[in-house]
Amino acid sequence: MSYQLELRHLTYFMAVAEELNYRKAAEKLFISQPGLSRQITQMEALLEVKLFERTKRKVELTAAGEFLKHEVSFLTNHLDRTKLELQRIHAGAQGEIKIGFIGSAMQQVIPELMVKMNAYFPETKVSLEEMSNGSQVEKMEKGELDFGFVRLARVPAGFHMQAVLEDTFSIVLPKDHVLNEQNFKGVEQLAKEHFILFSSDYSPLYYDMIMSICEDKGFNPNVSHKSVHAPTIFKLVERGLGVAIIPSALQYGFDLDVKFIELKNIPQRTTLSVIWKKANRNPAMWKAKELWFGE
Repeated sequence: MSYQLELRHLTYFMAVAEELNYRKAAEKLFISQPGLSRQITQMEALLEVKLFERTKRKVELTAAGEFLKHEVSFLTNHLDRTKLELQRIHAGAQGEIKIGFIGSAMQQVIPELMVKMNAYFPETKVSLEEMSNGSQVEKMEKGELDFGFVRLARVPAGFHMQAVLEDTFSIVLPKDHVLNEQNFKGVEQLAKEHFILFSSDYSPLYYDMIMSICEDKGFNPNVSHKSVHAPTIFKLVERGLGVAIIPSALQYGFDLDVKFIELKNIPQRTTLSVIWKKANRNPAMWKAKELWFGE
């Protein structure tokens, strides 16, 4: 009897790949454990590869199994996305765009794009989610994001990256700090201060640039606190727990007792870029890309 690979095989495979336990996977699928084992064996025969290393004590993915898990995850997300799009089209809507962003992109760039989108394509749904640079790349690789607004030096093969905004850096100080626009000479005046910075996990490139701003002035900053959210950093500065260096665009939209001094005379600049996957097959995404960023 001949067989061919079917969607159910992939469903069974993912259950075992996620649980790494045939009994738990079978219970999750509401089938018998022997039946599940037969399906996996059949799948391995069809693909002519071994997907799992199985002993009496544990189940592990082979290298081929790890690769297949990643690919099936992408396919599953794409199928879910296709189903959602079909339902929206049937209901009269015209697609959805999923956008990831870091906080500073919401100050100016994304609101302007949303206004333009609403004017030209009001029927398209736009979903926004703030997340780190790394999370955006990871979700985009899985097909869960259409656009990402990031501060990265490079992106994986298959991605396109385009600069959308170059920004200066600014010092953030408590309102009653002795330094101000008139007596501020340089970052070296803050060498003995505690610094509050964005986490290096959130944006390694940005963190390294802050380090270089201080190192250029002859000191290594004493970093006492880290956060992934600008309001948290500003609140800590407001309470006198340290000073911060941020992209200048982040200073708008907050009502806190802090002051900002722009660092105009340093070489460091921070670039906000938009990224997307070249193989993206979402027509709404390409429609938005042409509107926002041209051909």
